[in-house]
Amino acid sequence: MTLKDTIAVGRRVLETEAEALVRMAADLAEPFAQAVETLFTAQDKPRSGRIVCTGIGKSGHVARKIAATLASTGSAAMFVHPSEASHGDLGMIGADDVILALSKTGETRELADVIAYAARFDIPLIALTAAPDGTLARASDIVLLLPDAPEATDAVNAPTTSTTLQMAMGDALAVALLERRGFQPKDFKVLHPGGKLGAMLRTAADLMHGREELPLVAPETPMQKALLVMTEKRWGIVGVVDPQGRLLGAITDGDLRRHIVGLLDHTAGEVMTPGPRKTAPPGMLAGEALALMSDPAPAVTVLFVVDDGKPVGILHVHDLLRAGVM
Repeated sequence: MTLKDTIAVGRRVLETEAEALVRMAADLAEPFAQAVETLFTAQDKPRSGRIVCTGIGKSGHVARKIAATLASTGSAAMFVHPSEASHGDLGMIGADDVILALSKTGETRELADVIAYAARFDIPLIALTAAPDGTLARASDIVLLLPDAPEATDAVNAPTTSTTLQMAMGDALAVALLERRGFQPKDFKVLHPGGKLGAMLRTAADLMHGREELPLVAPETPMQKALLVMTEKRWGIVGVVDPQGRLLGAITDGDLRRHIVGLLDHTAGEVMTPGPRKTAPPGMLAGEALALMSDPAPAVTVLFVVDDGKPVGILHVHDLLRAGVM
């Protein structure tokens, strides 16, 4: 098999699966909206229900991933193995829950007890299957039908396209449910405290240095004293505030160079750059703060964190980098 042949196989697989995804998107209709509403309603009850994802084999692996995606976006979700369910784990499924069952053929015998349990206790059952007339589809309240698309394998009928479609449908459910519930980045942050994603979702208030470290002077402060404050606080900047504590402007190294002639004859208010143009509210995400600092209009290394016009903290680019924001 030549290098060219190998690349051709890869392209064929990707194109086959991409075409199936396009078909599934085009076919998406009312059952999808019903599924999202059912999942939302279950979690909007006084006793919030959970989304129980289940499946066997490759469908089980996908079901486990869908449960993880749902949980990471704020939905109470878990995976229950159908074989374990038959040996006691059915007790994990409550009357307020919703079951999302995955099976391409809809004839997976290991799901029989889960299906019967859902019927017995009137638990909503959503099927994700390619078989509209299969046992699973007939027993379900809502059927999310996968298109009749070929697997991406020539020699064997290994699950490829079908699992890609299942995965994509799970993502579609998670995102639609997220938006239906009004899930915000601040909510996402609570569930992702670790790693780069967690760092990006921390806020300026989480990373800033507090009021005691703020380099602040009044507009009438002589520059000699302003320079002492600037040097003492070691931020390379000093903020100029009015009597009410509102930020009027800032003095940076650039301002000092521009006023180098007769600098000590001026006051802070005369040397400062009004504004300043770049500040961060306490709730700004760390990733957004880094982007603001990096914007070349102009790029800065320090931001005052300002609440209602008043500086409440200061944030250095090194704080963001140490926190893992990239």
